[in-house]
Amino acid sequence: MQVRSFKPWVLIAGVLAGLLVWLAIEHPLTAQTPSPAPVEDTGVFTTAHSSASDAVREFFGIRPTPVQPIQFTHKVHLANGFQCVTCHTGVDTGPDANIPGTNFCMTCHIAIATDKPEIKKLADFQAKGQDIPWMRVYGFEPEAHVKFNHAPHIRAGVDCATCHGDMTKQTTAQRAVNHTMGFCISCHTTKNVSIDCVTCHF
Repeated sequence: MQVRSFKPWVLIAGVLAGLLVWLAIEHPLTAQTPSPAPVEDTGVFTTAHSSASDAVREFFGIRPTPVQPIQFTHKVHLANGFQCVTCHTGVDTGPDANIPGTNFCMTCHIAIATDKPEIKKLADFQAKGQDIPWMRVYGFEPEAHVKFNHAPHIRAGVDCATCHGDMTKQTTAQRAVNHTMGFCISCHTTKNVSIDCVTCHF
C-alpha cells in the first residue's frame, strides 16, 4: 500500500479558501460598502487593522466597487475636448488630482443638458450648497505608507492612461489598473527611475 506524502500547500490553500468563504458570508462586500473611516495618524508605525476581515481584504486587494452619486461620464467629456487637467486641477503642480466641486461643474451645466436626470442631481446638490460625495476609486491603504505625487509623473510625460486606464472608453471611473508595488517598480525600472524605498515610502 502506497502512503501519500503530505503536501503543506494543500492545507494552506484549504485554510485560505475557508477564510475567504467565511469572509464572504460574515462580512459580504457590496457596492454600497462605505469607505473606512480615516485612521488617526499617531506617528507610530503599525500594521494593525480594525478586524481580521479588514486585514484579509487588504492583503488580497479586495475593494468595494464604488457607487457614485452621479454617473459622470468621462467618455463624453473627453470626446468634447476636455483634458484631464481641465477638471483635475493641480495634477501637474502638486501631489493631488483634485476633483471638481459642484459649482465648477455647474459653470457649464447651468445651460447644458439641464433636462438630463444626472444633471438634475448635480443642480440639486448645488441648490443645497453641497459638494458631490464622490467615492474614492484609487488610493493606497494607510498601512502602505505610500506618498504618491502626481506632478513629477506628469512632468516626466507619464500618460494618465498608464495608471488610470483609457478614460475615453470609461463612463464612471473604474479601477482599471491595480497599483501594486510590482506595477510601480516595473514602470520605474523601465524608465530608469530610482526604486529606492524612500522614493515612494516616506
